[in-house]
Amino acid sequence: MSGSPRPYRSALREEQAKATRERILAATIELMQAEEDASMDAIARAAGVERRTVFRHFETREALLAEAFQWLNDRLGVTIAPGDPAALAQAIREGFARMDSLEGAVRAGLHSRAGRDMRLSQLPRRRAAFSASLAPVTANLSPAEKARIEALAHLLYSAAAWEVLKDYGGLTGAEAGQTAAWALERLLSAAASPASDAD
Repeated sequence: MSGSPRPYRSALREEQAKATRERILAATIELMQAEEDASMDAIARAAGVERRTVFRHFETREALLAEAFQWLNDRLGVTIAPGDPAALAQAIREGFARMDSLEGAVRAGLHSRAGRDMRLSQLPRRRAAFSASLAPVTANLSPAEKARIEALAHLLYSAAAWEVLKDYGGLTGAEAGQTAAWALERLLSAAASPASDAD
C-alpha cells in the first residue's frame, strides 16, 4: 500500500461537534440577554463545556462573536445586505417582522458590550455590502451625498430602527419593517431624482 492513510471521519463525531458548537453559540447569546459577562470562561460554563473546547471551535473571542452574530442573523433570516435596493427594502420588511420572535436576543445585541463587539466585528463587511447594494442609486451622486444615503440605509436596516419604531412608535415588528422600508424607498427615490440636492 502506498500513500498516506485517509483521515478517519465519524458521522457521530461530526454531529457531536456540531451540537457542541451550537451550544456554545446559544450560550453566547443567552449571556448577552442576561447582561452577564461574555468572556470565554463564562461562555464555556454556560455551554457546559471546558474552556479549551470553546477555543477548539473558535480561536478567539472575536471569531466567536462574529459567528454568534451570523448565527443570530441566520435565525432571523437577515443578510448583511441584499443585492440591490429593492431587495434591501424587502429584507427590512421581512427581518423586522422576525425580530419580534427573538426580541430578547435582538435587544441584547443592541445594549450589551458583547453585542456591540459582535456588531462592530461585521462593520467593514457590512459597509462594503451596503455600498455595493446601493450602487445603482448612488453611482452618480457626490461622495458626500453617497455617504449620507449609505449611512441612512444602515440606520433603516438595523435593530436600532426596529427598537425605536416599536418602543417610541408603538409599532409591531411587521409594522416597523413596513415603515422603515417605506422610508428607505422614499429616500432612494429622492436620491435618484435629478432634482435631488447635491450637498
